[in-house]
Amino acid sequence: MCGIVGISGISDAAPLILEALKRLEYRGYDSAGIATLVEGRIERRRAPGKLAKLDQILHTDPLSGITGIGHTRWATHGAPTESNAHPHASARVALVHNGIIENFRELRGSLSSNGHTFESETDTEVAVHLVSDYLEQGLEPEDAAMQAAKRLTGAYAMAMIFTGEERLLVGIRRGSPLAVGYGSEEGYLGSDAIALAPFTNRVSYLEDGDVAIIRGPDIRIFDGEGKPVHREIKMTNASAGLVDKGGYRHFMSKEIHEQPEVVSHTLSHYIDPQTLTIVMRDPTVTEVLAKASRLTISACGTAFYAGLAGKYWFEKLARLSVEADVASELRYRDPIYPADGVALFISQSGETADTLGALRDAKKQGQTTIAIVNVPESTIAREADLVLPTFAGPEIGVASTKAFTCQLSVLLCLAIATGRARDQISFSEENKHVSTLLEIPRHMVDALKQEAHIEALGYEMAKARDVLYLGRGLNFPVSLEGALKLKEISYIHAEGYAAGEMKHGPIALIDENTPVVVIAPCDPLFEKTISNMQEVMARGGKVILVSDCRGIDQAGERVWTSIEVPTTHWLIAPLLHALPMQMLAYHTAVAKGTDVDQPRNLAKSVTVE
Repeated sequence: MCGIVGISGISDAAPLILEALKRLEYRGYDSAGIATLVEGRIERRRAPGKLAKLDQILHTDPLSGITGIGHTRWATHGAPTESNAHPHASARVALVHNGIIENFRELRGSLSSNGHTFESETDTEVAVHLVSDYLEQGLEPEDAAMQAAKRLTGAYAMAMIFTGEERLLVGIRRGSPLAVGYGSEEGYLGSDAIALAPFTNRVSYLEDGDVAIIRGPDIRIFDGEGKPVHREIKMTNASAGLVDKGGYRHFMSKEIHEQPEVVSHTLSHYIDPQTLTIVMRDPTVTEVLAKASRLTISACGTAFYAGLAGKYWFEKLARLSVEADVASELRYRDPIYPADGVALFISQSGETADTLGALRDAKKQGQTTIAIVNVPESTIAREADLVLPTFAGPEIGVASTKAFTCQLSVLLCLAIATGRARDQISFSEENKHVSTLLEIPRHMVDALKQEAHIEALGYEMAKARDVLYLGRGLNFPVSLEGALKLKEISYIHAEGYAAGEMKHGPIALIDENTPVVVIAPCDPLFEKTISNMQEVMARGGKVILVSDCRGIDQAGERVWTSIEVPTTHWLIAPLLHALPMQMLAYHTAVAKGTDVDQPRNLAKSVTVE
């Protein structure tokens, strides 16, 4: 959840940018920097650590200039050092960036062979040199930025300033959020309305592929094809608090759309993109798992379903025996733990009472405990032997969305690392798996493009009294999570089942009024899942097939409707199929008029048994 602020103004920008960045500290970061135009030249101040250090540097060595960009960085490609901190710059352009550039290695090699010299370990610097290359070819700054963006693969947001171009600010969005702020004599760019709140409450949100050209109050926006477009200007109330809906109707909707960004941040914590390997900051994690005879995974609700997917990954990739149980059961059934066992506990808040109780019991019985949490200062994080953070940022909606996919990301990274440590997968296999992981944010952006279709489907789903979700293998936990989401916020009764279990009883529930969501990517179990789907259709069930284009082509002819998910490796399918499940629940709840963000009887952090 890195922060971006850009100003094309009428007074010194650096102090204003610094104050705006302070509003984004809640996102988490480990370095910061600001660049401005000083008499037409780019000047920078950067520092590792917190903003207080950058503040001290600016106090000693101030920055003038009315055009500038600033950034709080959470380290992805390269350690949190001054040389890796944003903004990155060449003689002609300075740039800040959120997200991941997937093809940076290829571009870096090409640019290096053309004489470009790199000073950092980051993927961001590739974009700087790519823009510079186009500037050297004679393109105008706006055109150079657009042409460079066309060659970048990944999910990202960028803001740029250019030597000799006073008041010119260029913003580009590809997946990661970016907002434009409108002032009476100024123009702004920001990660969201919170960043812009000190300056303006008039904000528009760039759509995927948009490029914003800002010269003070003169703001032009172009779509991915270079055509001028209008993005609605909205009045925000971000100044009322640190957390804002960012132009979305509900926090849940915002958090669904934040997933490409937060998942990329989470993956970046565990991936070395240079070597295409998984790297645990504390090697003790894989050391204990390499020696373990059994892994126990426990959590509650959505976090447990993430853990259940983790069970499949650990057994498949690491050949490690896994037991998964809900924490409220595990802590009271007097489980038998092996002497060399490891127990893994998952919680968004890190304060879930049942999960904390189960962790304490496991520790008493000699288990090495690992926690996957979104709040590193939480009780579970403090009491676990080892901690694996997620980087979902604040999740305001009670029904978990981005925390779930970040938990899945950590579990899959850990399973791959464990498989390598246990000599169950080779170095080249690890490279292939990591390459697949790096594609997830981009595929998530594509999955979100199905929202208009899912919104229309939500109005039909809202008429149902009961909904069934079916999946096999890795997609069985996704079916459970999909059913839970629908129950939580729409109050429609829903159940998730292993698809092969339908004929053992639940098939009695099928009739023409029962929607059945079938999650069936083209994976090793596709044919079996489709056979189960045919059993449902033969009894009049209204099937919603969720699959990739190949699966829909092969099996979608007589279904009620289908939702297409990007074609990718089956290993990461749960991360992508979670998004349509979330959107379907959300739009069904909106159609019913329920309180989406604060559903009845539920709390965000369950701190009681």
